[in-house]
Amino acid sequence: MQGRLSAWLVKHGIIHRSLGFDYQGIETLQIKSEDWHSIAVILYVYGYNYLRSQCAYDVSPGGLLASVYHLTRIEYGVDQPEEVCIKVFAPRRNPRIPSAFWVWKGVDFQERESYDMLGISYDNHPRLKRILMPESWLGWPLRKDYIAPNFYEIQDAH
Repeated sequence: MQGRLSAWLVKHGIIHRSLGFDYQGIETLQIKSEDWHSIAVILYVYGYNYLRSQCAYDVSPGGLLASVYHLTRIEYGVDQPEEVCIKVFAPRRNPRIPSAFWVWKGVDFQERESYDMLGISYDNHPRLKRILMPESWLGWPLRKDYIAPNFYEIQDAH
């Protein structure tokens, strides 16, 4: 089933894939990584002026990684703002997605956390570096195939 935003994107020839609606009735769309920056700008101009949250997850061991953006269209005098969820998938070997920082500045720390935990590189992010783990940390702790270091063995070695 196609939602309001998906129908508008189709009408304007903007390539995407509808993933249906979540349990709250919020439309979910898949955008190709290479199209994300230009579509983010289009969504902002269309009225999605507030980035509510960004997160990322590992779809399956050895599979794709996903960056998820929850956008809201805030308008004066509207009690129920329009919302949309955007999913951008990236391959595990070289996960690169254009940063949304230059459209929604509030995504700064959120994309950094996704980088830190899953290793997704956000192209053109102004400060992409670890935010939770030490800079010396090896690997991406929230990937399903991540093997945590055995801290007891590390302590015994010292």
